[in-house]
Amino acid sequence: MIKVKNLTKVFNGLTAVKDVSFETRAGEIFGLLGPNGAGKTTTIRVIATVLQPTSGTAEVAGFDIIKQPEDVRRNIGVLTAEIGLYDRFTARENMRYFGHLYRMEGEALEKRIEYLIEALDMGRFADRRAGQFSTGMKQKVAIARSIIHDPKVIIFDEPTAGLDVLASQTVIAFMRKAREQGNLVVLSTHDMAHAQKLCDRVAIMHRSRLVALDTQERLLQQTNTRNLEDAFLQIVGEDAAKLVEHEREEQHLAGIKKKRRFGL
Repeated sequence: MIKVKNLTKVFNGLTAVKDVSFETRAGEIFGLLGPNGAGKTTTIRVIATVLQPTSGTAEVAGFDIIKQPEDVRRNIGVLTAEIGLYDRFTARENMRYFGHLYRMEGEALEKRIEYLIEALDMGRFADRRAGQFSTGMKQKVAIARSIIHDPKVIIFDEPTAGLDVLASQTVIAFMRKAREQGNLVVLSTHDMAHAQKLCDRVAIMHRSRLVALDTQERLLQQTNTRNLEDAFLQIVGEDAAKLVEHEREEQHLAGIKKKRRFGL
């Protein structure tokens, strides 16, 4: 459903994503894990055609992000940290507005709205203005408007951030249901507990690079750990140590070249 090949993104000389490659499948929850600043959100924005890659490419549902961006957008739904609701609209009106942006009309749109209201437990506030909502309510509506067009690929960037336990469980249940219906769900998070409950496979990013990609079971076996958080810390720690050693080697080689240049 998503194929990422040698993806790199550079901002003003700063490499945010470096040579990242992975593939995902329909009917799975794929975890994109890493600390803040690891490159997860930039990777998502490139896949979603919000940003152009510096090099490399990706496909979503068979469509190239560079050559076919409109087709990609029709097949993808993305929830980011920006909730993006209109406070003067009700929850239902927000969903209807975003449905119109996807050229949805009439009975098909209204049925989709009713389905999402039920699936995300929004019945008690569906016809209230969004400006009156709690964070959990707003997050549910934000999820609904991001997937109003029933995309094959759903990308959630920290979907449970700031939610209470009950609201989080509703979102988690919805992700599981989407997987059961054959959708691809990509969960970008640094919450290892939720990732361990949900993800079939995980990709770990650290310092702009992909440092691990496998099922949870294999990662735990490889790291000889009992939970995903411990495995994550071990993998990231080993990667950090390798990077420090690599930087030392580069500095040493640079010093040798400098001495040779000056005949020392």
